[in-house]
Amino acid sequence: MTMIPFNRPHLTGREFAYIKQAVDAGQLAGNGQFTQRCHAWLERELGAPKVLLTHSATAALEMTALLLNVGPGDEIIMPSFTFVSTANAFVLRGATPVFVDVRQDTLNLDERLIEAAITPRTRAIVAVHYAGVGCDMDAILTVAGRHHLFVVEDAAQALQSRYRGRALGSLGHLAAISFHETKNVISGEGGALVINDPSFADRAEILWEKGTDRSRFQRGEVDKYRWVDVGSSFLPGELVAAFLFAQLEQAREITDARLALWRHYYQAAAPLDALGIRRPSVPDDCAHNAHLFYLLLPDRLNTRDALRLLNERGVNAVSHYVPLHSAPAGERFGRTAGPMTVTDDYAGRLIRLPLWVGMTAADATRAVGTVEGIAAAVR
Repeated sequence: MTMIPFNRPHLTGREFAYIKQAVDAGQLAGNGQFTQRCHAWLERELGAPKVLLTHSATAALEMTALLLNVGPGDEIIMPSFTFVSTANAFVLRGATPVFVDVRQDTLNLDERLIEAAITPRTRAIVAVHYAGVGCDMDAILTVAGRHHLFVVEDAAQALQSRYRGRALGSLGHLAAISFHETKNVISGEGGALVINDPSFADRAEILWEKGTDRSRFQRGEVDKYRWVDVGSSFLPGELVAAFLFAQLEQAREITDARLALWRHYYQAAAPLDALGIRRPSVPDDCAHNAHLFYLLLPDRLNTRDALRLLNERGVNAVSHYVPLHSAPAGERFGRTAGPMTVTDDYAGRLIRLPLWVGMTAADATRAVGTVEGIAAAVR
């Protein structure tokens, strides 16, 4: 039986031509013509005053910690149900992640629990848009404003998703986007820092260029560039940017294809409701990008056994995050604010099914049917 892989990178057809253009232009280091094209596309798409490509969303999150001057003793509120980079970016600066439970419907940070987690040491709230479905940003921004806190959007999975008509990644003070191979729009490894608060723009450019004012030098604003702040080599090379630009040009088509497959999945999975298996939930005020299709298994099904059987039957399904608060580093560097009931429950029952451009509706039907067969056998 042919295996349906969990992910298969999609190419638009222009990647190699653009890489050749970058090579022919004679600049392979970062911040060349393709970097600038990507910046312009993202700024236009998000309505953001400034975007900087990075070599990963991890790097973009690390830049947010630097821009916020986070340090020892500071606390950052975030969900535990997220990738390690969300916490690591701030732990690297000496801050403490404060983990808050997630909502039952979206698996996003539960905005109702944030205020109780705030202390005099809280500096920021990180809103992670799980599966490309938006957090309740209006509520989060209201709490943040009341307590004079910064809001960082971890929009790694959320390019081309919207909340109440506004692009995810455009709502917080800062945001991080991922172009990792498993995302919708890809460059192999890659990311972007979105700067929605213009007061961060000049310093972000300096941090991005290894702590120098090299960008000002390139624009002719200074006669030589100097080391003026902390920083690192956060920018990707031009070959990565060239590949990415070919993807960005087709971002709408990629998203539409994924949405069509996601909708087929959702309809095909309707019979699973009777077996106690829950499909994804998308609030009416959110427009998602079909980043992933997940199922929540009932307690009677052992998730590990279900994943093993799915893979044995040709469906490369996988689990998702081990909650950060229960991971060794999370116990060492972070703390929880209240019970983590939903996080602990859902993390143990969630499985993700294959979803990629080029996968067929028949593949999705087969994946759902395999889940149904496994579940029915142990009913």
